[in-house]
Amino acid sequence: MTDISHDQTQGRFTCTVDGYCCELDYRVDGLRMTILHTGVPPQVGGRGIAADLTRIALDTARGRGWQVLPHCSYAQAYIRRHPEYADLLG
Repeated sequence: MTDISHDQTQGRFTCTVDGYCCELDYRVDGLRMTILHTGVPPQVGGRGIAADLTRIALDTARGRGWQVLPHCSYAQAYIRRHPEYADLLG
């Protein structure tokens, strides 16, 4: 598991892996989190970092009672692969 930071004021989850910044950007409108972008540089890709960022974002949404709108294609695919998060779609 990667050490992930959450900056709620910026709408961003981040972590640094081998000196590279990885992020998931979102915005909240009312009780809806829209996941906008997940970015992991290719130099550290394939390690499950995007999955960790997405899981933490979805767990945060669940904990705060938010519905999720995944505009990011990675987040869409992650939710398809992890149906335990399908109830958050809204």
